[in-house]
Amino acid sequence: MKLYFITSNRNKYEEVKNFLERHGIKVEWINQRYVEIQAENLEDVVRYAIERINVENSFIEDSGLFIKALNGFPGVYSSYVYKTLGLNGILKLLEGIENREAYFVSVIGLKYKSDVKIFKGIVEGYISKEIRGSKGFGFDPIFIPKGYDKTFAEDYELKNRISHRVKALEKMIKYVKLLEE
Repeated sequence: MKLYFITSNRNKYEEVKNFLERHGIKVEWINQRYVEIQAENLEDVVRYAIERINVENSFIEDSGLFIKALNGFPGVYSSYVYKTLGLNGILKLLEGIENREAYFVSVIGLKYKSDVKIFKGIVEGYISKEIRGSKGFGFDPIFIPKGYDKTFAEDYELKNRISHRVKALEKMIKYVKLLEE
């Protein structure tokens, strides 16, 4: 079985490819951007984009970091905030704030045999007080999953077992494999 992953983010592609290939699904990268509408939730962004992509057996993934003390910011704007404020900017926004609870959300839009399905994964955690670790990408160096004491960038194997993206991918795999039976 082969799926096409549409993303302009090489790091995301490599992470997804490695995970899916361990589950017997080949992934081909289509390195392109897609239209991301301004919306209040990732599901709307992903659904809009995947419905306009004319590649069968393809999927896209969008994710966001939602910080409770900042009323869910950066949320759907995570990519832009990462590029403009960066990790240090987020840490500065949280200076003096005790409640550092946050969660990552991943939403996958899959176009498979002309049907569009949405899969969502969430991992709860909190924002560290400093940048820690050199693995991963994006907000990984400041996100510590609940029940652990290392950031995703310090323990990339942990990320590859419990992350928001893994949870969404597992749901997608289950769906695709059911259709193939």
